[in-house]
Amino acid sequence: MSVRIDIAGLRPERVAVVAAPLAELGMALHALSEPGHHPGLQGWVTGVTARLDPHLADRMCEADFLWRTTFSDLFLPCAGVPGGTTLPGATLADDLDVLDKLSDEQFVDAALEFTCALPYGLPGPGPLADAGLRRRALDLAAARGPQQVRFTERLLADPPRIRAWLRQFLEDCDEAFFAQTWSRLRHQLAADTRHKTELLRRKGLAEALAAASPAVALDEAAARITVDKLGEGRTATADGGLLLVPTSLGRPHLMVLHRYAWQPVLHYPVGSQQLAAPPSVEQLALRMTALSHPVRMRLCRSLARSAFTTSELAQVHGMTAPEISRHLSMLKKAGLVTTRRRGRYVLHQLDVTTVARLGSDFLEGVLR
Repeated sequence: MSVRIDIAGLRPERVAVVAAPLAELGMALHALSEPGHHPGLQGWVTGVTARLDPHLADRMCEADFLWRTTFSDLFLPCAGVPGGTTLPGATLADDLDVLDKLSDEQFVDAALEFTCALPYGLPGPGPLADAGLRRRALDLAAARGPQQVRFTERLLADPPRIRAWLRQFLEDCDEAFFAQTWSRLRHQLAADTRHKTELLRRKGLAEALAAASPAVALDEAAARITVDKLGEGRTATADGGLLLVPTSLGRPHLMVLHRYAWQPVLHYPVGSQQLAAPPSVEQLALRMTALSHPVRMRLCRSLARSAFTTSELAQVHGMTAPEISRHLSMLKKAGLVTTRRRGRYVLHQLDVTTVARLGSDFLEGVLR
């Protein structure tokens, strides 16, 4: 079983390697809703979840059925723009603007991947124009659950409303956690795109594809790319191009966008499963030492929930300000506490992401 991409007539300049912020946000939402698929991201998932505003956390929980088990082509809207040459945006806002350019028919077809998986990659009218396909979409959604049925009904009845809801939701996620995550990941992804682009220029498409994944192979004689997957599909670059899009949060998933009349996209994982380099042995020992004192453990419990001044911590824990300062200094030296100034006050807060990487059992203990 495999997905095949016919590249007959594909010109070298039509192959692009580029990062896609919206696609990475889609992977982030998937990892948050199905962390079991991404054991290497456990610390990141725990850190993001711990810091979420309760209202947004509820909204994410209500919507997680949309990306828990699938990845919609809506997260790569550039592939649906006619002409087959549009690239992902440089920013999430740019990508969302490209998403707005898709027709309602394109949006609905791709969004139905979330709930009912209609036949993929075939020509013909979609469910907005075909009553039979609408009934089929609702029947398939019913087999998955009431949330899927409600979403499908609303999507088919009022696509603009769902489009507006989705954009607002993604913008809220960006503000809450993704912008910070993307600021770190984009450098790693940019380095990978430069490396693959150089391979394309110097050694050709076969080398670049092999570097993307050992599951991807190029048959130059047949002008065909084959991606080894437990699924079947076929597409062609035709007069358009081919996109290679790296993902850091998506490991181990390797996906191929092969929707009919959309630009083919190979969405491949890069790098390690951690968002940052592991600490040195010296850093790790310093962090474990900092956490070995019962007072500092109690401080972590307070600082995991909110930011505090030194005076506030002294009052809460019944200690003097100098005593609190000494313990905070140890935690800050270990990289476990961050400090920021607000007017004349200095606020301290636990770096939940860093602590989560030490172990979820400890983080759950301080959050309990």
